[in-house]
Amino acid sequence: MGGVAYVFPGQGAQYVGMGTDLADAVPEAADLYRRASQVLDLDLLELCRTGPEEALQRTENTQPAILVTSLACLEAARGHVPPPALVAGLSLGEYTALVCAGALAFEDAVWVVRQRGLFMQEATAGREVAMAAVLGLPAEVVERVCEEASELGVCEAANYNAPDQVVVGGDRAAVEEAVRRAKAAGARRAVLLAVSAPFHTRLMRPAAERLAALLETVPIRDAAVPVVANVDAQPVVRAADIRRRLVEQVASPVRWAQSVARMARDGVGTFVEFGPGTVLSGLVKRCAPGAATHHVEDRASLAKTAASLAWAGEGASQEERSRA
Repeated sequence: MGGVAYVFPGQGAQYVGMGTDLADAVPEAADLYRRASQVLDLDLLELCRTGPEEALQRTENTQPAILVTSLACLEAARGHVPPPALVAGLSLGEYTALVCAGALAFEDAVWVVRQRGLFMQEATAGREVAMAAVLGLPAEVVERVCEEASELGVCEAANYNAPDQVVVGGDRAAVEEAVRRAKAAGARRAVLLAVSAPFHTRLMRPAAERLAALLETVPIRDAAVPVVANVDAQPVVRAADIRRRLVEQVASPVRWAQSVARMARDGVGTFVEFGPGTVLSGLVKRCAPGAATHHVEDRASLAKTAASLAWAGEGASQEERSRA
């Protein structure tokens, strides 16, 4: 099996109904929604259960909803999965990973991601912006396309999701030009995304400045488990390094493909995704084809994952099982 990594999804994974199956069955999972609701002054479990979708899709709601749902899935899985050697999350999911690793307190993370969502939404208010996914081209070709399109405004790589999948973002005119150029260069697909801001581009620098000030007021501890950072795909433990990377992350590309490759090189052979959907599991298979993937988002997937990993737990020490 090799080592185990826990991975946590980012914005875009949300759907009405997420997390509720486990919250209804596992009191500890439901308690996380209760605690988050007190922080947000919002019934988060009810929002996840019934929506409306428009409210769930608002960035300032989406980010805490996904974070809490992912941690509720993790809580429900305790004792059923082996402990991780590494943890990581895509964009917002990095905060979930930091809570998992003991670097961020749960309530602090809920509050910070709510504010982060607002900061990112407000950074380009009134500006015509866009993001687009480009599939089927090497990253260096997409980077060249962005550079050529930058004559019309900001356009740069925002997410390196897989070796042949890059998300770009910036000013709408420039991003639309990049889509045209990517298709001309032979992209299998190049399509605009339904997002409200160009996350992880230089246009998010105002959000990064506001986040830096906020994070100065938030206690961050050394991580008990190394967290592979989005900005450079390096495992991070020290609190000061974590804080700096969280600020950089907002306006820097997410290097998810490189992060998965790094974890695989470090001996991870099994990735367990906690939270809504299986997007990360699909990306992991494209970045580390030999790796095994599992996910936990409801009772059925938890039972399947627990059964698949049960043999590993039999050989683990009691201490390891208690930490899982």
